[in-house]
Amino acid sequence: MKLDKREAFAALLPGAVLALWALGGGLLFAATLEPAERTALGDLLEPRAALLLLGWLLLSGALGWLSREVYLRWVAAAARLAEEARVLLAADVQREIEPAGSDETRALAEVINALARQRGDLRADIAAQVREASRSVEQERNRLAALMAELTQSVVVCNLDGRILLYNSRARTQFRALSSAPTVGGGAELLGLGRSIYAVFDRALIAHALESVQQRLQRGAAHPSAQFVTGTRAGQLLRVQMAPVREIDAAPGEVSLNGFVLMLENITRDFADESGRDTLLHGLTEGSRASLGNLQAAVELLDDEDVDAATRERFHGVIRDEVGAMSQRIQQLASHTAQTMKTRWPLEDMLGADLVAAAARRIEAQCGCRVATNEVDAALWLKVDSFSLLQALVYLAGRLVDEYQIRMVQLRLAEASGRARLDLAWIGQAMSTETVMGWETDAMRIGTESLALTVRDVIERHDGAFWFERERVRHESFFRLLLPLAAGGEQLAAAQIVKTESRPEVYDFDLFRASEQSRELADRSLAELAYTVFDTETTGLNPGEGDEILQIGAARIVAGKLRREDVFEQLIDPRRDIPEASIPIHGITPDMVAGAPTIAEVLPAFHAFAQDTVLVAHNAAFDMRFLELKQAATGVVFDQPVLDTLLLSAVVHPQQESHRLEAIAERLGVNVLGRHTAVGDAMVTAEIFLKLVPLLAERGIHTLAQAREAAQQTYYARVRY
Repeated sequence: MKLDKREAFAALLPGAVLALWALGGGLLFAATLEPAERTALGDLLEPRAALLLLGWLLLSGALGWLSREVYLRWVAAAARLAEEARVLLAADVQREIEPAGSDETRALAEVINALARQRGDLRADIAAQVREASRSVEQERNRLAALMAELTQSVVVCNLDGRILLYNSRARTQFRALSSAPTVGGGAELLGLGRSIYAVFDRALIAHALESVQQRLQRGAAHPSAQFVTGTRAGQLLRVQMAPVREIDAAPGEVSLNGFVLMLENITRDFADESGRDTLLHGLTEGSRASLGNLQAAVELLDDEDVDAATRERFHGVIRDEVGAMSQRIQQLASHTAQTMKTRWPLEDMLGADLVAAAARRIEAQCGCRVATNEVDAALWLKVDSFSLLQALVYLAGRLVDEYQIRMVQLRLAEASGRARLDLAWIGQAMSTETVMGWETDAMRIGTESLALTVRDVIERHDGAFWFERERVRHESFFRLLLPLAAGGEQLAAAQIVKTESRPEVYDFDLFRASEQSRELADRSLAELAYTVFDTETTGLNPGEGDEILQIGAARIVAGKLRREDVFEQLIDPRRDIPEASIPIHGITPDMVAGAPTIAEVLPAFHAFAQDTVLVAHNAAFDMRFLELKQAATGVVFDQPVLDTLLLSAVVHPQQESHRLEAIAERLGVNVLGRHTAVGDAMVTAEIFLKLVPLLAERGIHTLAQAREAAQQTYYARVRY
């Protein structure tokens, strides 16, 4: 417990005043005496100096004790009462203040307790009325939540910044499978309220799908949607359907979005199964062709002299006809198999004019050349993977600009013999066949980004064709792409599946209002930040002397709410003995960590879990020291801002005697469960932090920078590990 400066001042003040009074009085009295009298007085007092000093000390001590008691009884007790009252008011805590101090202070505490009880009764009455009024709504919500839980598809809803604000249990299972290390943290680093969907999907791919949906909305489509297939970092193949979440308060006639719905289906196994069947069929046809070749050779041997000419001719004719027919059928089957063995990439229906418009914008933005689109069939519908097709067009246009200094290109779209004919044309220098083939087979590169696909891959994905032509009369050259057509009209499958009244198990629609802030994190309000509240269990208390982390537990706070379903909990093999004396505290035995991941495996997953958040811990200097000592070995650096509930408690309650986790929890009315387990302590710390935020606001501390500055001014900020 640190010494209260005001209490020390009250205790020392009487002695100091008494000393000054004695010294000043003595000097004044001595000034009135003659020199001989002063000498005589000195001779008289010198033998009695020790006795006078002892008397002064006793009198000063008695007056100091009396002054301190007065301070504690009337001043400190009143200050503590004010702090307790602020907790009841700002932190919404339901408990009574223990009376202390003078009779007047005790009476005031009783009055505050009576008012708190009255407020509690009123709130209970209001809550009962609200529950009664909302019972039917709650029943409907539970029905919808149950329906959402039974869906076989994964559903994720995001705001326009890509922050997840809704998902169902199927999505959590799906994302756990997508994690590159599902055994560490259970894939919790990928899915959670407030997390970014771009940890799984390419940002450009989502932006492209949103642009397609926006265009369909502007054309007046009742149920616009987009679909695409993408691979994840873990090697999974996903089919994704996107539907918009429209702005409810948009002006009449205005098209405005504030989010989007993603419905996910893992098609990795289906894709692998189909490819395996194709490979098997292809091998069968190749083997049959070889057998037929042998049969053909055997037929040739039948030309024997012992067989009469008429029979031999008739026999040869029948066999040759059958062999020719079988060869033709197998050749057709082999050709079909070879085509279907190419990458099956589900295609989406898209209005050709939308594709051309998107390509023109992309080429102008990334290649810096003008694009003309005056020859486009506006009624033509295509069946394409628009994302990869746009990449191919931008790549080709970029090479024209870089290598041939072309400053203007033209995009043309028309129907030709049941296919769509898309031309990328320019006027200027022609190129050789070898150059065209090189561009077609080189891995595409757009700006500084290298892609795994080639133009040929994109064309094969569409079962299309690609070539280069030159019209000498018009001095025009162009690349021509033949693409598949789709039936006209919107494809409503995705919109029919996505029901607007669906309600998941995990949601927070307040996140629709969240948006990326351009201002620095330090200037943002504490109430709007996302936090990762964590705790560690360790082999001991000395991180610099070989103690290791045994367990990390964490929970997230998003939009001012503790997300109990979004947790990180992982045991860690410390690669050393666990002291017997520490086991009763944390309950972790050597058998529990045997075979567990090491700290080098766990820290990257925890770092991903805590990404884009502020770290919060109780006595954070202790936990952060363990993490800092692992930076060199793991390469994982936790450079996020850190807040410490111990320091923040000292800021809002400077008069309180203890700032231990249990003491703070008791003051703020937080139930302590799972103490000395990492995730249990993290949950308690998170609830305490949420109670501290309004108390900090009462002291004028609203932003992250203000909270960190105030914490550093406390006595406990000097503690180092």
